[in-house]
Amino acid sequence: MKKFGEIEIPDGDYEAVIFDLDGTLVDSMPAHFEAWTEALAQFNVPKDVFPEDVFYSMGGRPTQDIVAELNGEFGLNIDPADVAIAKREAFLKALHKVKINEDVIRYAQSLRGKVPMAIATGGTRVVAEKTLQAVSISDLFDEVVTANDVDCGKPAPDIFIEAAKRLEVDPRKCLVLEDAAPGIMAAQRAGMEVVTVPVPFHCVK
Repeated sequence: MKKFGEIEIPDGDYEAVIFDLDGTLVDSMPAHFEAWTEALAQFNVPKDVFPEDVFYSMGGRPTQDIVAELNGEFGLNIDPADVAIAKREAFLKALHKVKINEDVIRYAQSLRGKVPMAIATGGTRVVAEKTLQAVSISDLFDEVVTANDVDCGKPAPDIFIEAAKRLEVDPRKCLVLEDAAPGIMAAQRAGMEVVTVPVPFHCVK
């Protein structure tokens, strides 16, 4: 067992490591929640429809999937694509609030040149690339797989299976670092071992 701050990495013969982005590599979830709040307000959705605890429980899921679920649960009729655009624009304006998760980045840096690494994020390609550029870690990873690259987002295993395929590694030989339940479930469904990244203190209610 190796420790990087609060992150405990199990011993194992892993041939690749796959990282979630938001909430794992970067502390971005508060900025994402602010963006959600701003976007939903544009469509006159009451704040209590998507409170912060529900937002965190859905971490890692594609925006349009979440909007579709809100429509079904609350009888809303808002366009998932329109909300996704509004949420993306609101988040990009808040990129300056995003910071790296130092323990996870330190672990990723320790693997550089030793094993292939990928990012598997429920975010879109544009948002993922802008986030990586904002915190200057774009060059650390061999592949970045986003919601644009698969048919089904987390908690389906598709995004992790695609990441393993691009790295040319058996999914069962991959280790995943994730912070949210949908992503943890997706990685387990892909046959991968998962390290749960603790939620930052300021996010704990």
